[in-house]
Amino acid sequence: MIPIIIVAGSLLCGFVQANDAKIIDATIQATGGGKYRISVTLRHDDTGWDHYANRWDVLNEKGELLGSRTLAHPHVNEQPFTRSLTLKIPAGVEAVTIVASDSVHGDNAETFTLAIPE
Repeated sequence: MIPIIIVAGSLLCGFVQANDAKIIDATIQATGGGKYRISVTLRHDDTGWDHYANRWDVLNEKGELLGSRTLAHPHVNEQPFTRSLTLKIPAGVEAVTIVASDSVHGDNAETFTLAIPE
């Protein structure tokens, strides 16, 4: 009986994690004046307005929010998809972390880190 419970618990955990918004790729380009264009490719099993990837955030090394890209609508038939954000990154920041979020599960614990180009 115990092995069945363990297997069922493992399957349930995998199912929940599979529904998180996942960052497939991300790039960063300097645009001048301390500004950078960050492009993020996400994959999420959007089902419509009730459950979709709704945002990704850019954090510095201390976990402080530098910028956020709101995803205004579900991408049910467009997976994966890429969206960009241009933002100013303070001098001294050497890397940023991207965190994806969806409307049901919130922030995904799996992140993507980018080094700031010189």
